[in-house]
Amino acid sequence: MAAKETRSVVEIVTDLAKPLAEELSLSLWDVEFKKEGSMWILRVLIDKEGGVSTDDCEALSRALDEPLDRADPISQSYYLEVGSAGIDRELKRPSDFAQFMGSEVEVHLYRPVDRRKLFIGFLRGYEDEAVTIEEDGVSRTFEKGQYSIVRLYPRF
Repeated sequence: MAAKETRSVVEIVTDLAKPLAEELSLSLWDVEFKKEGSMWILRVLIDKEGGVSTDDCEALSRALDEPLDRADPISQSYYLEVGSAGIDRELKRPSDFAQFMGSEVEVHLYRPVDRRKLFIGFLRGYEDEAVTIEEDGVSRTFEKGQYSIVRLYPRF
């Protein structure tokens, strides 16, 4: 008897969505599967040079319908949400940090440092999951266990 596949929903959906996104000239930014309130949300975030339109989101959502039904990776009811990664996108992978090195980011901390839980500065480094930013000429490094999220700082 073959061992049951133990890949996560996120891994399975990523494998399904990435080539479909590429066929539509989109890049897959992230896939999340989490409970929000009483509902499970499968969130597929995409990006595109020049920005993502609602037509792009609809096209990928339609393209994902049949492959998701065939793969059937989710046993409970869920809501599929396809959207833009956004201008305030979360940076998670080393490639995200490399792509946006020098950009302005916000770092949210679990516990205050100098009585603050939010730091905004320019991304200057990312090594071993430690994030270094420059804020008002001062360099600060936060270890992975210190921060909850790092995202691009939206300038409007």
